[in-house]
Amino acid sequence: MSSCCHDPTEPDKLDPRELTRAQMRYDELVRDLFTDDPEKVLLKLVNSSSVYLRELAALRADYPSVRLRAIQLLDKKSEAVLNQIIDKEPDSEFGQAAKHQIDHLDDDSGLLGRLFHSS
Repeated sequence: MSSCCHDPTEPDKLDPRELTRAQMRYDELVRDLFTDDPEKVLLKLVNSSSVYLRELAALRADYPSVRLRAIQLLDKKSEAVLNQIIDKEPDSEFGQAAKHQIDHLDDDSGLLGRLFHSS
């Protein structure tokens, strides 16, 4: 068989440098969790996490500050999650934060809307 084409049955080869970087990030995370305040570590992580992880943190994080920050970071694509929080906890601080975020998303009409809408 020729080596010119990619064989989908063979697993992708892992670049050893990428593996080393991932191991270093993991080791740094574990070190931070052992030596620093876990709440601070999670607050840092939620800022750089994926949309899925932000939604999960908004719904279920143990630390209130992490849940509130995750709610603040959700966008229009996560409106269903915000509504779910409002439905489950309408009078809690999380429900209020979700309502505020939805209001903020509805008011925010993008750069052009802000430029031409002067209040």
